[in-house]
Amino acid sequence: MRPGPVREALLAIPRQVLMPQAYVRRSAPDEDPPRWDLLDWSRPADQDELLERLHSGDSVAIQHAGESILGRTAGPRSGGAITAMSSTMGMTADLLQLLDLRAGQRVLDVGTGAGVTASVACFVCGDGGVVTLDIDPHVTAAARERLSALGYRPAVVEGDGVTGWPDGGPYDRIFVSFAVPRVPEALVEQLAPGGLALMTVGTSSPSWPGLAVIRKRSDGTVEPELRAVEYGHRAGAAFDRLFLSAPFRATITTSDGWTQRSRVPPPADTARGLWLALDALHPGLVRLFGAEDLTIGAPDCGSWLRVKEVGHHRWDVTTRGPRDIWAEIQDVAARWRAAASPAAYRIHFDTDGAQRVTTSNGTLTWQLAAGPGEARDSR
Repeated sequence: MRPGPVREALLAIPRQVLMPQAYVRRSAPDEDPPRWDLLDWSRPADQDELLERLHSGDSVAIQHAGESILGRTAGPRSGGAITAMSSTMGMTADLLQLLDLRAGQRVLDVGTGAGVTASVACFVCGDGGVVTLDIDPHVTAAARERLSALGYRPAVVEGDGVTGWPDGGPYDRIFVSFAVPRVPEALVEQLAPGGLALMTVGTSSPSWPGLAVIRKRSDGTVEPELRAVEYGHRAGAAFDRLFLSAPFRATITTSDGWTQRSRVPPPADTARGLWLALDALHPGLVRLFGAEDLTIGAPDCGSWLRVKEVGHHRWDVTTRGPRDIWAEIQDVAARWRAAASPAAYRIHFDTDGAQRVTTSNGTLTWQLAAGPGEARDSR
């Protein structure tokens, strides 16, 4: 993290004030029902483990099964799911540095979580112009109390993040801490001339996120860009999240399929612009990043792919199922190279409300879905 006001804020803000309680998982990744312990800073026996969790670099679980966050009793929980988290500090720091916060700016923080982004915005910009918005009243109630304990009193409001909060706008900076299927038009409208908005744009797959960087010129024209990135925020309510179940992972990694020998290498992990396009043009794929070799599955239809290097410029490509995932990858790779291997794309806001992602030469283009259940137009 480079020197600057964001670094100063993150070093100065005591995380245990914003997250005096946090969950740690005690069960194995695929154990059902899952088990957690709620650690509490007020219990001396919990403090070392809680501090380690808050500074681990991982995301921090702050709410279970939609519960009230204030007034909870520490201890074990079983079943249910984690319903609110604080994003990884490294990703948050990088994005907030890109947001270029400055004193006196008006900031809209969409998706309050533990209040980390809001506290940084208050530290850098002053709390008078900061609004933090979340759909969960338990989340906003806890953030309001804990931000106040730090001496900050931003506007902490409850509402749907994709509609923004026009009463506090227009905003010089807008930060969205959950993934959306496309850029919410209301947030663009609430961005002030000269303003900047950042948000993860993704699909139901967690594997290949994009970062929408929205700039509004002084004359009101909008310059939207979609950058392929390694990490992004978790999916918001608009997604039915895809995942590789334990039985499917076992099938992919141990079963036989049809194997072909290829002299064409699989795309590099760093070719993120290609993988982002693959996710859009051939949706429904999830990568198993923990595997030794390139391993991808399509949970909805049971198709899968393994690519293993077996010699100099030789790879064994093993596939199974109705989808030819290797052919899909090679199709997108050829089109991506023909477009000069971009790492970022242009977003076009059409007059009919559609949003298109394109390369400069039109070799790759796709339409961003307006919401859950809407068909994706891919060409």
